Amino acid sequence: MSTSTLHISLAQINTRLGDLQANLDKHLTYVKEAKNQGAELLVFPELSLTGYVLQDLTPTVACRPSPDDPIFHHLLEASRELDLVVGFVDEDKRHRFYIAGAYLSQGEVLHVHHKIYLPTYGIFDESRFFAPGDKSRAFDTRFGRMGLLICEDFWHISPPYLLWQDGADILLFTSASPGRGLTDQPKLDSSRWVELVNQAYASLFTTFVAHANRTGYEDGLNFWGGSTVFGPNSSLLAQGPYFKEALVFTELDLQVLHRTRARLPLLRDERPEWVLSELEQILHKGE
Repeated sequence: MSTSTLHISLAQINTRLGDLQANLDKHLTYVKEAKNQGAELLVFPELSLTGYVLQDLTPTVACRPSPDDPIFHHLLEASRELDLVVGFVDEDKRHRFYIAGAYLSQGEVLHVHHKIYLPTYGIFDESRFFAPGDKSRAFDTRFGRMGLLICEDFWHISPPYLLWQDGADILLFTSASPGRGLTDQPKLDSSRWVELVNQAYASLFTTFVAHANRTGYEDGLNFWGGSTVFGPNSSLLAQGPYFKEALVFTELDLQVLHRTRARLPLLRDERPEWVLSELEQILHKGE
């Protein structure tokens, strides 16, 4: 690690569907506030620049994560003040569209992740409008090695596992998770389940897990917020309110990685080559 602490903030925001300029303005406002409060990394939710239920709007809101893009030009300049994770629609050279997240730092794009798992069930219809990503890779930052995933990606254990094996010590999760399922507890069934999954990854992989979820109403959906940060020893370090916009701040003591992994050497004892061998046999049995 290049530093011993990281001041991280999660921007738990509402977005305006299809209005890139309004959403950009909100991003820049939150960047200024987070910087004034000492944040070094600010994480926005899934599709934070566009809104979620895009459907036929998808081609009209696509951006390119480059300095000559009119939206990313401002975000890259803002990243000279603090590192940013932003959610957007990415369009490739052959005009396929992806739900994407970009990590920006000191005026540069360090990493772009395309959402791998596109939910198309229940209230979700993503694969009608988006292509799936096909890579799960960690990347180096000035604060250490990180991984970035989007919503449904971390409901499947394989992407975060691959990031863990690729060296990520901080997992950044972004989502636009709508509320579903009432319980007898003071929270939704969906939020309870997400929080358990995030805490489980922090525990199983002895990593930091930071999850930024959006809030607000959009096309009949109610996004619940409740963004969280968990430490490698499974402790809850910060949590945002439910159903409200907020900036969630906490400090990551990166030395906790050393202490936790010395006590619980799950990473040392993991056997990815054995996992690969067993998967090959499972996938090819009967051939």
